[in-house]
Parts: sequence; C-alpha cells; structure tokens
Amino acid sequence: MSMINKPIPEFTAQAFHNGEFKTVTSEDVKGQWSIFVFYPADFTFVCPTELEDMAKYYEELQGLGVEVYSVSTDTHFTHKAWHDTSDAIGKINYPMIGDPTGVISRGFGVMIEEEGLALRGTFLADPEGIIKVCEIHDLGIGRSAKDMVRKVKAAQYVATHDGEVCPAAWEQGQETLTPSLDLVGKI
Repeated sequence: MSMINKPIPEFTAQAFHNGEFKTVTSEDVKGQWSIFVFYPADFTFVCPTELEDMAKYYEELQGLGVEVYSVSTDTHFTHKAWHDTSDAIGKINYPMIGDPTGVISRGFGVMIEEEGLALRGTFLADPEGIIKVCEIHDLGIGRSAKDMVRKVKAAQYVATHDGEVCPAAWEQGQETLTPSLDLVGKI
C-alpha cells in the first residue's frame, strides 16, 4: 500500500539531538518539511555512510525549511553512544530518533518483523505531515542525500506552483511542465 499523500503515523519517541535527549512527536514535526531516514541499526556498515552523507547536506536542507530525523530500532541511549564514538556519526546535528518498540517503523511500513530492524526507508513530509516522497531500499543498497535534496526542491516547487510538474531529473531553475491535452504524445 502506498504511503504517498497519506499522513505520517502518530508517534511519540525519544531522540538524541545536540548532546541531549528530547521527546519528538508526530505533532512536533508539523509546520515544516520533514525527512525521515530509517536505517537498520547503529554500529553497522552502510548506515554510517548514509547518515554522514545526510549530515553533509543538513545545512542546505535547513535553509530549505526542512528538518531531518534519522530513525532506527535502537534506543536514544545507543544513538548517543554511537554519536560519541564514531567520527562519521559525530558529524550529525539532526535528531536521531530511537524506535526500540518498532512502532514508528511499523507505522511507516519499513519494519522487518523477523529481524526487529527497519529497511532503508526515506520519507519526505510536507508541513501538514503529508508524505510526498517515499523511497525504500533493501539493506545492502545505500541512498544519496544529494538526490533527496533534489526531490525536496521538486516537491516544494510543485507545492507552490499549482498545475506545474517537474520532469525526470529536474533541477531547480530548469523548465517544468504544465500537463495539458496539447502535450499528449509530444514529449
């Protein structure tokens, strides 16, 4: 079942953020664009490369009015320990949400029940908490934060330009399309 245009699931969780533990709820994330980056587990292999890659683009994303939340089935205590011991994870300034019960992972449809881990899922929600982008990978396939930034810009453009759509590989500043009968069969 597709998550596109559905509201993010309700949740309340503990996160490690900027050296502190804090509570994050589904209501807290509304009012701005949000990216949820689910990953299998702390202290692993592909996960730190992805989270470090996202950290590289975090400032740009914040400039676009986007908050990033990484989520795994580890606890917020484990997130702190990983942040304190890993050079890659030490670069993270966005909230790292703990989901030890798997409630959030199940709500987003990425829980691997038999392993108690989440798939690599990336979700972009608009300020109303409606999911606009959903991408789910198998565990061995890493994601690109650079491409997620491109998707954020496209989603924000479409949200503010009624009737326009962004073609494949669209980059900010490029031409968009206005679907019409005149375009059918001409692209």
